[in-house]
Amino acid sequence: MSRVGGKNTRPEMLVRRALHAAGLRFRIHRRDLPGTPDIVLPKHGIAVMVQGCFWHGHDCPRGRRPKSNVDFWMTKLDRNLQRDRANANALLGLGWHVVTVWECALDDGVQAVLARVQASTRAIEEVR
Repeated sequence: MSRVGGKNTRPEMLVRRALHAAGLRFRIHRRDLPGTPDIVLPKHGIAVMVQGCFWHGHDCPRGRRPKSNVDFWMTKLDRNLQRDRANANALLGLGWHVVTVWECALDDGVQAVLARVQASTRAIEEVR
């Protein structure tokens, strides 16, 4: 597990390329924010969390839990879910809008994900 990368993953790079191509500028891995969001759009107040379905317990075929060493995996993956919730709540408390992008959502193309982020930026701009 130590070889599993947490930064600059394939799904994260796809989202970053699409955001950049759409003209949105961002910062990556801001360590001063709770949970070190993968992508931060400071101008719009949006933190994008790109989550792997297995590691973050998504309800899809990729998020299925292993059937061997069940106690270990239940503890580990439940702890990840708790941490994700705590980080999202902390970001919301600081005034950030959190957009979660699941790895499986990128299978159909990054355009739907890009549309969600752009819709969030428009909604935030309307409030301001």
